[in-house]
Amino acid sequence: MSKIIIINGPNLNLLGEREQTQYGSKDYKYLEEICQNRGKDLNIEIEIKQSNIEGDLVNIIQDARKTYDGIIINAAGYSHTSVAIRDAISIFKKPIIELHISNIYKREDFRHKSLISAVVTGIICGLGINGYILAINSMHEMLKNEN
Repeated sequence: MSKIIIINGPNLNLLGEREQTQYGSKDYKYLEEICQNRGKDLNIEIEIKQSNIEGDLVNIIQDARKTYDGIIINAAGYSHTSVAIRDAISIFKKPIIELHISNIYKREDFRHKSLISAVVTGIICGLGINGYILAINSMHEMLKNEN
């Protein structure tokens, strides 16, 4: 059984409350449920972590090297600012999918550049929380095909 970790950055714990035009009306608990259900469908063990603290996210990524076959990460605002998260991701030598609920290229200019994009396997953005299901499906295929 494959094991993946979904890592969510700052403010994602407030899904359903914040900027519904960007992030939709479903809350974080719903997001966790649909991810866990999709993991069960694909026989993938999924752990989901969220933190608003950059150093915590770095620690989660570093620790993931020992336990997980892949990472799906929505680093949120840290995507555009964190060299530390980028460096931690670059040490993880297994598949990584960067995920954004909103289309970062249709937003403010400072969101158009993600520091982590160059060190991940692939990117999904702008498809709402359904992007998580697509990321899980994609990770499943990558792990199955040993990509």
